[in-house]
Amino acid sequence: MPTTVMSTSPPSNEKSGTAAEHSHHVHRHKSNAGTRAANVNAKLSNPLRGIPHDRLMADVEIFAQEKGMTHLLPELKKGALVAQDPTCYNRMAIFSDEDKRILTEEVTHKWRQTRTLYYMVIVSSLSAAVQGMDEAVINGAQILYPKQFGIGDPDSRRDSWLVGLINSAPYLCCATISCWMTHPLNHYLGRRNTIFLTCMISFLTCIWSSFTNTWWHLFIARFFLGFGIGPKSATVPVYTAECSPAPIRGALVMMWQMWTAFGMALGDLIDSVFYFISDPPGVTGLNWRLMLGSAGIPGLIVCLQVLFVPESPRWLISEGRYEDAFKELCRLRFSHIQAARDLYYIHVLLEAEDEIKRDRSRVIEMFTLPRNRHAAVASWIVMFGQQFCGVNVIAYYSSNIFLASGFSQGAALVSSLVFGVLNWLFAIPAVFTIDTFGRRNLLLFTFPCMAVCLLIAGFSFWITSETGRITGVSIGIYLFAIFYSPGNGPVPFTYCAEAFPLYVRDLGMSLATATTWFWNFVLSITWPLLILTFKPQGAFGWYAAWCCILWVLILLFVRETKGKTLEELDQVFAIDAGIHAGYGLRQIPYCFKKFVLFQNPVPEQLHQLEGRVLSTRRNEKARMEVEADLEKANL
Repeated sequence: MPTTVMSTSPPSNEKSGTAAEHSHHVHRHKSNAGTRAANVNAKLSNPLRGIPHDRLMADVEIFAQEKGMTHLLPELKKGALVAQDPTCYNRMAIFSDEDKRILTEEVTHKWRQTRTLYYMVIVSSLSAAVQGMDEAVINGAQILYPKQFGIGDPDSRRDSWLVGLINSAPYLCCATISCWMTHPLNHYLGRRNTIFLTCMISFLTCIWSSFTNTWWHLFIARFFLGFGIGPKSATVPVYTAECSPAPIRGALVMMWQMWTAFGMALGDLIDSVFYFISDPPGVTGLNWRLMLGSAGIPGLIVCLQVLFVPESPRWLISEGRYEDAFKELCRLRFSHIQAARDLYYIHVLLEAEDEIKRDRSRVIEMFTLPRNRHAAVASWIVMFGQQFCGVNVIAYYSSNIFLASGFSQGAALVSSLVFGVLNWLFAIPAVFTIDTFGRRNLLLFTFPCMAVCLLIAGFSFWITSETGRITGVSIGIYLFAIFYSPGNGPVPFTYCAEAFPLYVRDLGMSLATATTWFWNFVLSITWPLLILTFKPQGAFGWYAAWCCILWVLILLFVRETKGKTLEELDQVFAIDAGIHAGYGLRQIPYCFKKFVLFQNPVPEQLHQLEGRVLSTRRNEKARMEVEADLEKANL
């Protein structure tokens, strides 16, 4: 499961004053448990905040002596000062002009980074492409191998179940076994070696699957492929976040989804090319075997490259290897001051985590504290929604869908390629739109659009003209990709990575990721039987209905997290579920007036609303206490 995506440099302090005021205003009315949770999150947001200068310098000296790094004491002191206050270098004479230039350009030219960092980004992106290819090549292979294995009868319920079982085998492994191996693999092997191992597993199992000759043998090979998919999908985004500087960390982490989409498009391209390869003497099904085997090639390339990129500094520090961590940070950053800052900040952050986790039951607090519970519910909704919007039905079965609409096998594969390319291209704008329009707004806008697109694709199967049916199905599926990619594609993982408080984020992300893999398995195993039982019209209508249900759930229970500091996120998720649901319902007439009637209604501020509700509750409670006192006095 994904471990905590932690900062390797202190957050910007531009909102700290306002956030602290809001946090104080809201949380003074909460229970003691809620206050403790808020204090925990505030401490983890920057453990150095509020430490006097002399004490901070003394702590750095002790740190340097204990870790055998006294030769770096001047850099460590300057680094600690910047970690405590990212803007202090403009006010202190201890920093040279070169130091000031580097620290300023870190913000003003945030994409100007070291070659090693971008090398790491390329390897991470290729790892994401491996993930997408693993998921895509089965799309083309499944129109070929079932007949060879004797499970190709489209009217047989048994064959439909077996085809679905083979397709979903890796995700069954992810949900039940491999995702839960992420933490021990990362703990004992580190991020880099875990990526190497999982990519090697992906390579070997893809080659293995290309040599199978029975359906159950292919199922076993693809089940073991899940050991390469699950831990890798959890490790690579964390590894990227831990190596990246703060100003571009969010964009680089979100690249995982974009390059996964690229891998899916590449897999669809391979399907289209290898389909036309004929069998040589003595070989049956060479085309689908090449499809499945080729998905392992990018994994092999990653294996040959990943050992040359830096290891995660945070993992090295957690293992007590401070000197190695500093060397790796020097490879990833331009100056020793940046490396020393990140080194010391990671150190104090890990110490704060260890202190907070001591004598606490994070599992219990995940469900008993309203702030954590609300984040968990919202995360599970968006992760469930990423699957039950129906996207992976198209990703895994688009070739069969196009085939059923009237395309030939070759044309169906090319049409699937178009879907894959659209899915990738329209994921690129999400880098900008996710922080412009917000996570919740993107979901609320795209889910109704996806429902309409699914209905267009499904109802087009009632068209008697083959040309009209093919056109309708294609339009519905392609428009679906256009609406899915900038919204429900990148939002869920980004949302879950920031919704939980830091001290329970690894647990929350583990549960959220298990949710998406489990429903991925359910969706992929049931689609063939769904098509057989309810026909394409009913099957597409089923997921269109879920898009409408999920729109309501998002409206009521998913809170906006765009542009929020850790303290502000405490405030957002501490709001009562009933208050937020009422706020969501009142957004319907507001949006109707604004976007349909073109009026200018005054937007409702959720935090102010909660303050008024709390104030009313306190006044009512005070009135009842006064009446009770008067009754006692009369008695």
